[in-house]
Amino acid sequence: RGGSRCIDTRSATNDVSRIQPSPPHKRMGSGAGSCGSKSKEENQEKRRSKGTKQMTKIYIVIYTTYGHVFKMAEKVKEGVDAVDGCEATIYQVPETLPAEVLEKMHAPPKPDVPIITANELKEADGILFGVPTRFGMIPAQMKAFLDSTGGLWQSGALVGKPAGIFFSTATQGGGQETTALTFVTQLAHHGMIFVPTGYISPAEQFNMEEIIAGSAYGAGTFAGADGSRMPSAGELNRALAQGKSFSAVAKKLSS
Repeated sequence: RGGSRCIDTRSATNDVSRIQPSPPHKRMGSGAGSCGSKSKEENQEKRRSKGTKQMTKIYIVIYTTYGHVFKMAEKVKEGVDAVDGCEATIYQVPETLPAEVLEKMHAPPKPDVPIITANELKEADGILFGVPTRFGMIPAQMKAFLDSTGGLWQSGALVGKPAGIFFSTATQGGGQETTALTFVTQLAHHGMIFVPTGYISPAEQFNMEEIIAGSAYGAGTFAGADGSRMPSAGELNRALAQGKSFSAVAKKLSS
């Protein structure tokens, strides 16, 4: 019996080696390998996204009858686009007057810019509104558009977005301050941040030698009682400066 109890150690060693667990890297199946690949792809995507510049979108929303506000808006856009990382798009609000009435007013064709819908305001990082003045307040067309933003107000979609205003009046003292002041109530109800210009253009704002519209609330122009006066060089400089200063603020808030 003693002989029968002898063990072949070589066979035992071989048996043990067969049941030893494989090293961790050999046990990893295709599932683990795909996880590693997925993680690598995610890291690469993160690196790509960090290298992609996120543009600050400024919407310039206007109503214009005779083109004065649109001319100012083009200069505001130039100012916005001059700030690195910012881009501007000009929109107009829908017209409410019938074509035959506009014809009797001798109003020129509307500018070739898209008509905005209220819901599109959500997409902007900042909004500059451009308006003519009607008895010291914004015109009915802009008011009608703002009245359509009730859904945005209810959802708080515009809370915290910066906003500014520029304007056109027929005469001196015709609403270069009151138009902005009465417009702030619209922004306050939406929880928006009003960004005035202050006195960022001293060469124009302290100039007593020529007539230059605007106020601390925003850039402006005088159209004249018959609408024949177009924005002057000084007024366009103010519009350019407003575009630059506003977009710089919007860029900081959106970063």
